[in-house]
Amino acid sequence: MNKEISQNENKNDMKNQKDNNVKNVIEIKDLCKKYKMYHSKKDRLLEIVLPKYEKHTTFTALEDFNLELKKGEVLGILGKNGAGKSTLLKLITGVAMPTSGTIKIDGKISSLLELGTAFNPELTGYENIYQHGQIMGLTEEQVKAKEQEIIDFADIGEHLSQPVKTYSSGMFARLAFACAINVDPDILIVDEVLSVGDMAFQLKCFKKFEQFKKRGKTILFVTHSITDVLNNCNRTIILEHGKKIFDGGVKEGVEEYKKLVTKMKGAEGKKGKNKITKDVINAVSEKAEWKKYFITNPDMVAYGNNEAIIYDYGIFNKDNEPLPLVDNNEETHIKFKVQFNETVENPFVSVTIKDFHGKEMCGNNTNFMGIDTGVCKKGEEYIFEFKQKLKLAPGKYTLSISCNRFDDNGELIIMNRNYDALIIEVTSEKKMVGCFDMDPIVSFKKIEK
Repeated sequence: MNKEISQNENKNDMKNQKDNNVKNVIEIKDLCKKYKMYHSKKDRLLEIVLPKYEKHTTFTALEDFNLELKKGEVLGILGKNGAGKSTLLKLITGVAMPTSGTIKIDGKISSLLELGTAFNPELTGYENIYQHGQIMGLTEEQVKAKEQEIIDFADIGEHLSQPVKTYSSGMFARLAFACAINVDPDILIVDEVLSVGDMAFQLKCFKKFEQFKKRGKTILFVTHSITDVLNNCNRTIILEHGKKIFDGGVKEGVEEYKKLVTKMKGAEGKKGKNKITKDVINAVSEKAEWKKYFITNPDMVAYGNNEAIIYDYGIFNKDNEPLPLVDNNEETHIKFKVQFNETVENPFVSVTIKDFHGKEMCGNNTNFMGIDTGVCKKGEEYIFEFKQKLKLAPGKYTLSISCNRFDDNGELIIMNRNYDALIIEVTSEKKMVGCFDMDPIVSFKKIEK
């Protein structure tokens, strides 16, 4: 037994040593990018001519940024508009120069950042394939070897022999994407451009992206789509006002980003009302009757402004019996209790079911459904109930619930969100493929000749 343990420890030590020896393909230290902002063109000109004449203000797009990225990592970069995402990519690709700090790159970069910037509009598509390849550092022989692959991927037919300036925006994007992604880079940088062209071309783009991942390419992926990050990345960073505020796992990063988008993250340090404290939860949990029948998540993320508190929840059958295991062919009732600490007009509640990777499988809310909940007065308590069949594939999932409202300006106000509150298991007697049960009715008949 001791010998086996010793052997396993040696294997783990070798694995850890191997992981530690994986080289960094990108190393960024103390990166900063500042832009001078001028009130007028005259001020800009005078400052150039007269060194002592300073009429600019400074905008810091990126500050104190550090990052080490290893070979094979797929990094999802999240952040609201103006957070510094595009600035970071431009600095890495050399489109912009840093104000201070260092960037070390080990490998060939291909950027899907600003498609077609290397194209000459007067040249034909065919000629631009070779020009793009040369800019990427490929020899004519290397471009020749990739030529047919690029032509087939772009699939723009006879237009390839016409000047690029005659192309539609769709044809231009298809050729530019084909050139950028077929040069076999070590590092691929993608900025919201995987969905160019029609649906068939988009599918081709995502399949190519999957091939890059399987081949262990390093990828930096900027998107506003949480689903794309969950599906494609193994690490996430979040930028806010030019600073990195999160660096870690994808699921945790997505939850942090959701809080940021709903204005909870930044306000927590300034206003004690925006984070649901343990004292608040414990004060109402004494009234909870349902949760004890289920597997509650000790790592549940709860936040909001405390105007309402969800204090009890569960999943039941039509006879009001708890369902710790959910048959996907059985009618289920998701129920939760809400206590209102302030008078609220037309609050809406939501339920969301996610897999263990954080991907949202299904969900709905009373606002989407057009249900008017009226005025809920301070001190009142309500039971909300969602009745349905959970036609999910057998497996383990998490249930998230929330109670929200809109203010007079139409801004979303989070009163209480409980992410991943319950852990549920779905079962089925039927065999199936995929994420949910189609539950089809199948018929067939012989064709009489």
